Amino acid sequence: MKNIIITGTSRGIGFELALQFANAGHQVLAVSRKINQELLSHKNIRCLSVDLSNEVELQQVTNFLSSSWDKIDAVVHNAGSLLLRPFSETTQHDFENIYKVNVFGVANLTRICLPYLQKGSHVVTISSMGGVQGSLKFAGLAAYSSSKGAVITLSELLAEEYKEQGISFNVLALGSVQTEMLQEAFPGYQAPLSASEMANYIYDFTLTGNKYFNGKVLPVSSTNP
Repeated sequence: MKNIIITGTSRGIGFELALQFANAGHQVLAVSRKINQELLSHKNIRCLSVDLSNEVELQQVTNFLSSSWDKIDAVVHNAGSLLLRPFSETTQHDFENIYKVNVFGVANLTRICLPYLQKGSHVVTISSMGGVQGSLKFAGLAAYSSSKGAVITLSELLAEEYKEQGISFNVLALGSVQTEMLQEAFPGYQAPLSASEMANYIYDFTLTGNKYFNGKVLPVSSTNP
């Protein structure tokens, strides 16, 4: 059984993914600002309430790892912050808030995990089709989509930097998925995939994708958001 860290587990894809891993017998560290009570009661899940944009709060992860785990088999950077706003109204503060979660949170948590990652470990970052060069873009997502493009490049760089240690870094660029975050941004829009369906794919990719890929960006999209 493996030790898996998943962020953004209070709802949506992260919640479904944490349950899938835990129900399969894996040990899960579920990291999110809000703790889901269903996850909290699961014997294979440890929940931490952490704001990924806050470096001080991330110390909780460091403390947990030093006292509880000697290795990490996989990290799924699933947490994300989305802002739908015209660019002319998007302030530097708005950009900073989005990047603190979507980019800096990924970088900081990865740095914390590095001493526990080993040959065969897999770091999966959930990006968006909006962050992929040449893909269809949507007005109002300048901060969000550009941050999702930034973590793609970050993952490619980390794959190169840590390939000798046998640590794999890959990105899944998702299209539209029926989650609460999508509904909040685009009320009334109906995505073709549910959160649990997408979690199924991410679950399998996390466990096996590093056998075939490293430093890659895989579009996982039947439609655009």
